[in-house]
Amino acid sequence: MFADEEFAGMFGVRGSPGLSPGQLALVSVLQYAEKLSDRQAADAVRGRIEWKYALWVGVG
Repeated sequence: MFADEEFAGMFGVRGSPGLSPGQLALVSVLQYAEKLSDRQAADAVRGRIEWKYALWVGVG
């Protein structure tokens, strides 16, 4: 949905990689759409299967 290149300038090049910039943008959209707090969104990424499939995290 979101290309990483659009957000690459917001991220440093050092350190271990986390979610891609596009995935982080999608988390923000999902968080806003469901009116979740930051903690609730983090829990959703870890525990909700539909979020995992949307982000392609821990599936397959």
